[in-house]
Amino acid sequence: MALDDRKLEVLRAIVEDYVETQEPVGSKALVERHHLHVSPATVRNDMAVLEEEGYIRQPHTSAGRVPTDRGYRLFVDKLSRIKPLSQAERRAIERFLVGAVDLDDVVHRTVRLLAQLTRQVAVVQYPSLSRSSVRHLELVPISTTRLTFVMITDTGRVEQRLVELPGPLPEPEVLRMRAAINEKFGGVRLSDTPPLVHTLLDECEPALRQPMTALATVLLETLVERTDERIALAGTANLTRGGILDFQGSIRPILEALEEEVVLLKLIGSAESDASVTRVLIGDENEIEHLRGTSVVSTGYGPGHTVVGGLGVLGPTRMDYPGTIATVGAVARYVGDILAQS
Repeated sequence: MALDDRKLEVLRAIVEDYVETQEPVGSKALVERHHLHVSPATVRNDMAVLEEEGYIRQPHTSAGRVPTDRGYRLFVDKLSRIKPLSQAERRAIERFLVGAVDLDDVVHRTVRLLAQLTRQVAVVQYPSLSRSSVRHLELVPISTTRLTFVMITDTGRVEQRLVELPGPLPEPEVLRMRAAINEKFGGVRLSDTPPLVHTLLDECEPALRQPMTALATVLLETLVERTDERIALAGTANLTRGGILDFQGSIRPILEALEEEVVLLKLIGSAESDASVTRVLIGDENEIEHLRGTSVVSTGYGPGHTVVGGLGVLGPTRMDYPGTIATVGAVARYVGDILAQS
């Protein structure tokens, strides 16, 4: 059955009060605090309907009610008005992030900032190599038969590999190889590079065929075969407060789940998602069993309209959804701006 506006307002009031007080909410308190302009008896009737429909429940023998996962979902989908960040909050985010010196610093500042602002567990995925583009490739001679291959992406990631050459290579030929690989791969998304490695070999001058073959194997390893995705985590101490233990009985399964990078990547969603969309998973919507007493707010980030990674926070289902959604979105936008300027 569809809920009328008054029952939706009662649900909103219950969620907001429970998030703030961490105590079951009664009808009298709702009438007094939220100026609902109806009697406690009417509110009790509305609460009975909300309970019957599965949006709130009565814990233990308390007279008050608390939201269910379904109630939080309706609140997020229909009721929560995203809280605009204050000027002070925006300045704090900007000041904290703009001083970053490199990509590692950006990621670690971002994950610490998210944990501090939301007081939840924060997760940030490093920009995914497969969704990055090549900015520059460098060949640095170590000896006549060894090179260091350096790849710099448009998201600031730097990858280095050692290239063992089949024989001595004069410096002018190293420079010609460097020019050839930058002409072939500069500005190309890493996911589009495999065919180009083969055409590079087909097109290179005969004198460079052997050293280019040695370089090509390293190119493929760097551009294609690298599958690991790095994750930064902060704020796990926040799990000890906030009510997650009420659902799990133990914090250990949550901590163990958070130690798995595959789990963390699933938590913050696919980096293919739209950076303008914030995803909220509530309680049982989470496919990871030990995290079903939690909620996750996540979004993608990247320079301009390109999404190269995800970030988000995990906390109790009883979280400040409007504030958390606003903070996660704002931090993602600032990180994207920094990557665009780098």
